[in-house]
Amino acid sequence: MGLILGSGGKGGRRGRRALNAEINVTPFVDVMLVLLIVFMVTAPLLIRGEEVNLPKTTSAPLKSEANDAPLTLWVRADGTVLVQQTEIQTADLASQLTAVIGEGYDKQIYLYADQDVPYGRVMEVTAEVRRAGYTRMSFITEQKK
Repeated sequence: MGLILGSGGKGGRRGRRALNAEINVTPFVDVMLVLLIVFMVTAPLLIRGEEVNLPKTTSAPLKSEANDAPLTLWVRADGTVLVQQTEIQTADLASQLTAVIGEGYDKQIYLYADQDVPYGRVMEVTAEVRRAGYTRMSFITEQKK
């Protein structure tokens, strides 16, 4: 909607340019599109995980609910264990899991273990998780190419 103000009456000059009071939204839209692109590029970079070299398999991807944030366990190549990016001792893992989530947690727990971690170390972590009372655990791998 625009408003054109002209000179009314005899006192106005002919050929005088009329004022246009419309708002130009093009710069606003340009800035919003640039911000959208910046956020689309930087959002995946904000998801931080631990650096582990996952084993390669031919398993199918895991299906999860859209708003489901699973508990993640990480076992690094040197054997250190992390719960949601917080380093923890294996002996304290069961008590820490109970403190974090409580009893009766029935959602998935994702285990990211480096492929160089000895099998025995992965089984120690799995045993501690089971000792804490959690039964649904998924081992995360990468797809073979």
